[in-house]
Amino acid sequence: MHNPTNLCLVYGSARDGRLCDTVADWAHRQLLRYEHLRVSVVDPLDGRTSSERNATLAEADAFLVITPEYNHSFPAPLKAIIDGARQEWEAKPVAFLSYGGISGGLRAVEQLRGVFAELHAVSVRDQVSIASAYRAFNEDGSLRNEEEVRQAFDLMLARLGWWADALSEARARRPFREVSQ
Repeated sequence: MHNPTNLCLVYGSARDGRLCDTVADWAHRQLLRYEHLRVSVVDPLDGRTSSERNATLAEADAFLVITPEYNHSFPAPLKAIIDGARQEWEAKPVAFLSYGGISGGLRAVEQLRGVFAELHAVSVRDQVSIASAYRAFNEDGSLRNEEEVRQAFDLMLARLGWWADALSEARARRPFREVSQ
């Protein structure tokens, strides 16, 4: 990724006692290894207005969506954040860190890919999926299969970085809004 890359973590859950905080904390610890990243957060529980959140989204070069799977889908608060913006997503890459039961959130991510495609965002194929998430973490917030998940995370981040660079250069040459005019 180019220096610096503005990576926005988008939290998907707003449930009481949500596991999203544990998953996001783990991701934050991994991201500390990448000195070229500036990390921001958009969280449905952050108390900010939609326009304040959108300003954060607009500054991002890339997104990492942290989503659970609820009832074979992604949560409504995440959909509200996505639908509350439009241009902020355009021609930018999106990666996914999902968690849930046996599927690890895969069904939620497959639905999100279609939503982001409609917004002209590019979803990164490589993702991280944490199955049986409530049993996957130790009390200290580390993962029981830390090395395996870290490898998947690093690959996903490398691919996200490639897309962030490519799309940033493309937007600099020709703003995306000019394509549809």
